[in-house]
Amino acid sequence: MLNLNLSPYLRLLTLRVDPVKPRRHNRQQDSGRQGMAEEIQRESMEYDVVVVGAGPAGLAAAIRLKQLAAEAGREVSVCVLEKGSEVGAHILSGAVIDPIGIDALIPDWREKCAPIDTPVTADRFYFLGPAGALRIPNFIMPPLMSNHGNYIVSLSNLCKWLASQAESLGVEIYPGFPAADVVYGEKSEIRGVVTGDLGVARDGHHKDSYTPGMNLLGKYTFFAEGARGSLSKILINRLGLHQNREPQKYGIGLKELWELKPENHHRGLVMHTMGWPLDNATGGGLFMYHFGENLCALGFVVHLNYQNPYLSPFDELQRVKLHPRIRAFLEGGKRVGYGARAITEGGLQSVPKLAFPGGVLIGCAAGFVNLPRIKGSHNAILTGMMAAEAAFKALSEGRANDELTEYERAYERSPVYRDLKRVRNVKPLWSKLGTVAGVVAGGFDMWCNQLFGLSLFGTLPHGKADFETLKPAAESKAIAYPKPDGVLTFDKPSSVFLSNTNHEEDQPVHLVLKDPSIPIRVNLPKYAEPAQRYCPALVYEVVEKPSGPRFQINAQNCVHCKTCDIKDPEQNIVWVPPEGGGGPNYVNM
Repeated sequence: MLNLNLSPYLRLLTLRVDPVKPRRHNRQQDSGRQGMAEEIQRESMEYDVVVVGAGPAGLAAAIRLKQLAAEAGREVSVCVLEKGSEVGAHILSGAVIDPIGIDALIPDWREKCAPIDTPVTADRFYFLGPAGALRIPNFIMPPLMSNHGNYIVSLSNLCKWLASQAESLGVEIYPGFPAADVVYGEKSEIRGVVTGDLGVARDGHHKDSYTPGMNLLGKYTFFAEGARGSLSKILINRLGLHQNREPQKYGIGLKELWELKPENHHRGLVMHTMGWPLDNATGGGLFMYHFGENLCALGFVVHLNYQNPYLSPFDELQRVKLHPRIRAFLEGGKRVGYGARAITEGGLQSVPKLAFPGGVLIGCAAGFVNLPRIKGSHNAILTGMMAAEAAFKALSEGRANDELTEYERAYERSPVYRDLKRVRNVKPLWSKLGTVAGVVAGGFDMWCNQLFGLSLFGTLPHGKADFETLKPAAESKAIAYPKPDGVLTFDKPSSVFLSNTNHEEDQPVHLVLKDPSIPIRVNLPKYAEPAQRYCPALVYEVVEKPSGPRFQINAQNCVHCKTCDIKDPEQNIVWVPPEGGGGPNYVNM
């Protein structure tokens, strides 16, 4: 490869704005874009490994590849694409992390000043009623539910630190360049990805600033896009990676960052609740993590297999803050951040086939979250490392674009597999039995797995996909949510403002309707159009006009949570990447 005396980002930018003079590789016709009216001549860059997504999994994979290369005294070229304006801009999680992953990847992370400095000091579980709370004794909780030994972090800040570690090893990271499509070879093997075009107007015409995306080609491509990744979703369906698996299950996690009064802050406190304000048939609950200097990560998770189309996850978060147990911490404090993101909840039964010719799924793109622990970062890091080790072995043997079966086998022998196996029935039991009976049964099952290594239930199926679970509005009860007071509870517009979300307005809408008539013709009469409630950012509205209702998409509000792509009952909404750098810009989230 030609070595230019520029930063990796500037090298890619130079290639992109100067299509007449390819710097890395000969120009080639686009082979990956599907359904385009005409072929576009695109520049190409070649790497040993291309990683899509700069989250914990993608960065861990890149770091591990470079570590192995250094140990072997050889060169391995690695690039990481990130759709956010910077690494960490789209990263949102609770987060309490199990250090097993970071310990394996960078054992001396403490000496290297990783932003992991708030150990858990107190662990509390509550079942909430409308006015009271029942504390669940820690001793009846399975040992795997204990958070002692874990750390409260900003996952966004941790990813920024991981990126600095990766770059110090020679990894090229390109923020603001989303992977918009897949490049396939002659035998349908994965050859790389195409970055998104720039300068396309809302009506589809090319503006004066138009710059076509590039082909980033790799001997192996790692898809680390997180929950419901747009390319991962395509690959899972196209390659049949979900065959003989249960459907993936999801939740929506909404998070606010608060600065608490010093007397209300208890550094190291971890608190989880279930029950109110959700009914017994709806899974989810609150988390509250006290960390840093008077900071509190306050969040609410709603399982997306809920049935009532009138439910609004955003408003459930606002409502739970009015509970006396929660309100006592927040009064006198200030909300300083907001965001939302889908969470994979399917666990062991829903993990798709991980390896396919030329590519792999790692991290939450495959769904390695341990639901009862609400933890997935450690498994994301570990699976990224496993994929990196399999790819490095293949590269050392002169292989390329074949199936990394070693990664699949490593996963099946790994702590990640064992972690998911012990909790595999918690989600199905909760879904089938409701919160009270389901949580009791799930706890019993976890104890059986802990003590005896087996489950009396075997491995339970999930059943319906999340988009299939809504009941018609006529069979459901409308929910009256309290008006926001602007002190403890807030509306969606002010919340989106805190997420620092921004999109170029004159670009194609990245929330694509397969059939524009369905929202009003089908979803409105049958389900009271639930998109206007399940979206946490006021992207979707039903606007009443003299000529009748109209479905409006406010794409500039989108925080990239992917809930619409998951929950729309007709599967009519498709989330695709917007122009590079668009979306939220999270700080300390």
